[in-house]
Amino acid sequence: MNVLIAGGGIFGVTAANALVDRGHRVTLCDPGAIPHPLAESTDLSKVVRCDYGCDLDYTVLGERSLEGWRRWNTELGPLFHETGVMFLSQSPMQPGGFEHESFALLSRRGHRVERLDREAIAARYPAYRRGAFVDGYVHAEGGWAASGAVVMRLADRARARGVEIREHCAITRIIDDGAFAGDEHLVADRVIVCAGSWTHRLVPELAGSLRAIGQPVFHFQPADPSLFERGFPVFGADIARTGYYGFPLAEGIVKIANHGGGRVIDPAERDTVDVTDAQRDDVRRFVRDVFPALGEAIVATRCCVYDDSLDGHFWIAPHPQRANLIVAAGGSGHAFKFAPVLGGLIADAVDGAVVPRFRWRSLDGASRGDAARATRATRG
Repeated sequence: MNVLIAGGGIFGVTAANALVDRGHRVTLCDPGAIPHPLAESTDLSKVVRCDYGCDLDYTVLGERSLEGWRRWNTELGPLFHETGVMFLSQSPMQPGGFEHESFALLSRRGHRVERLDREAIAARYPAYRRGAFVDGYVHAEGGWAASGAVVMRLADRARARGVEIREHCAITRIIDDGAFAGDEHLVADRVIVCAGSWTHRLVPELAGSLRAIGQPVFHFQPADPSLFERGFPVFGADIARTGYYGFPLAEGIVKIANHGGGRVIDPAERDTVDVTDAQRDDVRRFVRDVFPALGEAIVATRCCVYDDSLDGHFWIAPHPQRANLIVAAGGSGHAFKFAPVLGGLIADAVDGAVVPRFRWRSLDGASRGDAARATRATRG
């Protein structure tokens, strides 16, 4: 088929590669350069983990993705850094909590997970204030990916395989035989909307199910970089309660971000996609309590724009009334880690095979999808 993809973030570039591999003719359009500066997948780094509490489906999908990241390191270059991931809690892990359930499920599945108590945390990771965390675990299988570079590398791979990539070409309207980019009619048998937080502009009926959420991202430059390298893993700092997570030193920067409730924004309004003073104050309090050696000087900020589904699960499904339209959206802040399998899921949806929890559905917001996501937000 002749397939048109609207959006060149991680959903779009992985879909393009998977579809051309299956013999389709693919055109990918993005309203900006790739990677787009406001795309959810654009940044210095993204977490790669299969730690999902007691959720077996996401855990298995994460395991498959880890294998894919290791394969991509061979095929695309060293973009995935397997530093391990560590999830710590401010109180002893309890059944039902994210850390306890992740540790239990991963242990049953034979993963290399090691429980850490207060003394082990202090001895092994002196960057932490002693006593800030008293329990948790480190998981050797996981780490982080250079996200912006991944999108660029996958776009290059798609071009080399015959995908036509058109940057600065915004799809403005979808019709029965393709779509319009301004006044230009682009003919296609199938149109896949991978437009992230702009999805509801092309598919207005999803405005009540998907929303744009701004999440704060902070870059710190430590006075003693050695505390955040040489074995320092990606971390979640009682993440299901505080929302805070971060990365080892990369390019001289320690990145800390929040995976919480965030705040509703309009990505088309530039003044809404900024980190607020209240969010800066909040992360400074966090750093003062957890990483006193890091200091409080923020050298850069970014608003990560989540395309949030109300239930936190992805939306990868054909439109129930429009046979030529497929939507692949709803990243909800946790899609990037699944990049090696994401394109296949989208290509399967084009063929009519849909993962049940990613189906076209009515949402009531009852579930948060990712068990690591905090229900509280930084003050915004």
